[in-house]
Amino acid sequence: MFYEIRRYQTRPGRREEWVGFMEEVVIPFQTSRGMDVIASFVDEEDPDGYVWLRRFADEAERVRLYEAVYQSERWQQEIGPRVDELLFREKIQVTRAVPTPASGLR
Repeated sequence: MFYEIRRYQTRPGRREEWVGFMEEVVIPFQTSRGMDVIASFVDEEDPDGYVWLRRFADEAERVRLYEAVYQSERWQQEIGPRVDELLFREKIQVTRAVPTPASGLR
């Protein structure tokens, strides 16, 4: 099992709009496709910062779920273009993290 810690930079002043879009559209859509979204955060120190976590059983599951989400017609035609309006895609940072034995996220 591993997690993706995903850090995004919203376009200036659009974080509240982004959070609404994530909570109303992106997260429900991704979970409907099988993604395990663990948490969603705003950065207290960066007014345009946003962080979220997803969990995967293994690499094969990640590949399958990425395809189910990002290759879907809805993502390609509706959700993806809206993401481009709200985020700086070139600033997306993704860290893959494996919990340690004592972690509460095991």
